[in-house]
Amino acid sequence: MLTTRLRSVPVVCRTRCGYRTPGRYPVGVTFPVVGMVGGGQLARMTHEAGIPLGIRFKLLSDTPQDSAAQVVGDVVVGDYRDLDTLREFARGCDVITFDHEHVPTEHLRALEADGIPVRPGPDALLYAQDKGEMRAKLTSLDVPCPRHRIVTDPSDVVAFAEEGDGFPVILKTVRGGYDGKGVWFVRSAADASDPFKAGVPVLAEEKVDFVRELAANVVRSPHGQAVAYPVVESQQVDGVCDTVIAPAPGLGEALAGEAQELALRVAQELEVVGHLAVELFETRDGRILVNELAMRPHNSGHWTQDGAVTSQFANHVRAVLDLPLGDPRPRAPWTVMCNVLGGDYPDMYSAYLHCMARDPQLKIHMYGKDVKPGRKIGHVNTYGDDLDAVLDRARHAAGYLRGTITE
Repeated sequence: MLTTRLRSVPVVCRTRCGYRTPGRYPVGVTFPVVGMVGGGQLARMTHEAGIPLGIRFKLLSDTPQDSAAQVVGDVVVGDYRDLDTLREFARGCDVITFDHEHVPTEHLRALEADGIPVRPGPDALLYAQDKGEMRAKLTSLDVPCPRHRIVTDPSDVVAFAEEGDGFPVILKTVRGGYDGKGVWFVRSAADASDPFKAGVPVLAEEKVDFVRELAANVVRSPHGQAVAYPVVESQQVDGVCDTVIAPAPGLGEALAGEAQELALRVAQELEVVGHLAVELFETRDGRILVNELAMRPHNSGHWTQDGAVTSQFANHVRAVLDLPLGDPRPRAPWTVMCNVLGGDYPDMYSAYLHCMARDPQLKIHMYGKDVKPGRKIGHVNTYGDDLDAVLDRARHAAGYLRGTITE
């Protein structure tokens, strides 16, 4: 475990009268309200982590049917892109945080000007919103990244390819895109036109010759305390995370430490508050390169719900409220998370009988979403002493819930 030294923090509490006072809780104290923008599964699981702490949540959701809107008691349905909606939502919130990076930066600055703490703040969140800004900033900090630059048209893509080892190259829209969307694997100039049709800037990157994908998850609080989780291996299928293994098998202690230190440095340099996921490539020549940043709980950290002393969700809540952070150490030698994707088998509930009877230690987390092919609708966690056995249990359960395994 990597953790910075925790300085003494005075207890601060809020009374119903609205004043704050250090020391013991006075009569009539109320617990803080966390405003969560976005109603997806990340908000749902973050809310769950706050319940034992007595933390109250207020949710801004696109629809009443969204994953988190089904379980949070105080839900506002509205458009996060509308500043007036955001301002009205923020009334009564002690802090604002997010389950996605899409709120316009200028709106976040307006909330801060209104005196509302926004965590992570717009100056940090920009680097998770805009891949071009992220690459430029990381390069200025001497953080190892793939070769890259902004390209303007297909001919510029050809020039970028010729500056390096030629095709293939990777093209990404600088904003938006997730789970493989907004990303193109370009093998020739003939394949390079589609990314420009959206009329937004396009980032070109070299095709990295990597062994596997890793993720370093860290959490940082406003006063600078930070903790690092074990570095994990993230396995993708068709651009979507399929399996996460914690810790990454066979990863040397030196490279694992380098990845953790890198993530902690990025969190500090960008002044991130809350959870930061740094997605990495492990190259064939033994280096690590930063692929993406996410400033919110992340799929590569879902294993922590059952596999760590303190989950990524609980530590994110602690961080945005500037509470002391919890222990990130694993509870077992191995934990495996497998995503449950929608398939042609909609009756997931009846599949619980088989999965629970076969593996009483299995942890199932479902998101309350309608089953659609390829959609993330839940995940399973398994843990134990034998990696092969833990992997088999997780993959069997995820496959059976999806309907690709029938026995």
